[in-house]
Formats: sequence, C-alpha cells, structure tokens
Amino acid sequence: MSLQAASPAPKSAPPVTKELSPLQEGLYRLTRRRGAMLGLAVVVIFIAMAAFAPHVAPYDPIATDWMAVRKAPSWAHPFGTDEVGRDVLSRVIFGARASLSAGLVSVALAVALGLPIGLLAGYAGGWTEAALMRLTDAMLAIPFLILAIALAAFLGPTLTNAMIAIGLSATTIFIRLTRAQVQSTKVEEFVEAARAAGATPLRIVLRHILPNIIPAILVQATLTIAAAIIAEASLSFLGLGQQPPDPSWGSMLNTAKNFLTQAPWMAIWPGLSIFLVVLSFNLLGDGLRDALDPRHRG
Repeated sequence: MSLQAASPAPKSAPPVTKELSPLQEGLYRLTRRRGAMLGLAVVVIFIAMAAFAPHVAPYDPIATDWMAVRKAPSWAHPFGTDEVGRDVLSRVIFGARASLSAGLVSVALAVALGLPIGLLAGYAGGWTEAALMRLTDAMLAIPFLILAIALAAFLGPTLTNAMIAIGLSATTIFIRLTRAQVQSTKVEEFVEAARAAGATPLRIVLRHILPNIIPAILVQATLTIAAAIIAEASLSFLGLGQQPPDPSWGSMLNTAKNFLTQAPWMAIWPGLSIFLVVLSFNLLGDGLRDALDPRHRG
C-alpha cells in the first residue's frame, strides 16, 4: 500500500500593519498618558455639569432660605448653605458656567485675534512685523492680570466684559507664538517647493503653514484656558466679573472671606473647584504637548 505524502500546510500571510496618520498617532500617545486622561475626564465632568446645571443642581442657586443661614453640610445641603441660606452645591454647579464660559470664550477670542496677526507678522516680515511686534511688546510690558483688571474696569463690571478683557489680554500670547511658529515653518522645504511652484502667499499660509502650527496653538490654548479661569475668578472676586446674585466661583470666594471661621465650607468648595479645573486643564495641556510633539514616541 503506497503512502501519499502529505501536502505542506499553506503559510499564513504576514499581518498587515496599518500606518497611522499623524493625528491618530498623536491621539494614541495621548491616551497612554494617565495624567492627561485624568485631566480630560475632570474637564468633561465639569463641562457636563455646567451644561446640565438646571437638571443637576438640587436647588435654585439664587433662592434664599432665612431658616437655613450658614448651615453646615448635611444630607439636605451636601455642601452647606451660605450667608442668606442659598445652597452652596447649587451655586458651585451654576458657577461652573461662568468660569468655564470665561475660559473657553476668552481664549477663543484671543486665538481669533492673535492667530491672523501672528501669521501676518511671521510671514510678511520687514516693517510689518516690526510694527506689529512693537505693539505686542508694549502690551506684554503690562502683566496679564493687571491688564485684564484695567480693561474690565474700563468696560464695566459684567461677565461679558470680563471675558472680552481676558481675551484681549491673552491675545499677545498667541501673536508671539504664531509668529515664532510661522518663522520656523516658512523656511521648510515643502514651503519652498510650494513657493517655487507659483503658489500665492495666501495659499502658502493657509494650506501649508497653518496646518503645521495648529498643534502648538492647540496646546497653548489649553494651557491658557486655565489662566483665563483664574483671571475670571480674580475679576469676580474684585467685583468686576459675574455680578450678584448670579453665582461665580470668584464672587463666592469674595463673600466667603467674611465667614471663614463661622462657615469655612463657603470658601472650601468654590476654591476646590477652581483648583481641580485649573489643574485638569494644565494636565491636559501637558499631555497634548507631549502627544502632538513628534519627538515624543513613548
């Protein structure tokens, strides 16, 4: 009886590795940084809390209860009550709206103003750059918070004016950053190739330079949001931001300073909220900087 030789088993095809895009690779590196993910989670929680404040807050944040003045934390009022019986937890939740709105809107305003000015100064050069940067240097001579206080006092004590003041004060940060990024990018080979191919300066800036500087702008914007939240709290503390009885973390601290010994919880919770949000935005910004930097592969 003849034995038939067994045919060799077919070899399995080598696994196909899909190459990730720079954005996908950056997001993958971001997810591997626990600090950034923790910061992102806290930021998302606070944003959701502010967005759904009417459904999350247990009480009306401006409703007074003279039978519950400066009551310590309890089941009825987990964060206690303030000097006129308002629920501190509800005011912290609604106060997140003012602080997060100030951080996001003011930084969006700063980017909207600073980005085109920085692009123009960095690409045009010459007297245009000199004139724009001298004006920027003059604004940088004034400390950020002092300039914001001066502008808010000039515009008037409202939350909208506080956001405008913070945004204008932070514009110089993005002008200088954008200019520096443009100057280092416009000498790259792909920009020189586009210029040699006859591309217009506007097309070069928008199509070739701007996409390559967005990561640096995004990182700086995330870090600046944290500074803007502190600035809004400072302005509200001084009476130049959100006006009573509408809640704001800064104005809550301003009121709580008179009752630190009798009702310390009035200062603990808004202060802790500011600390957590600012720390979270800083952690997220640091994680974005490492994830979007091609030199960081770990």
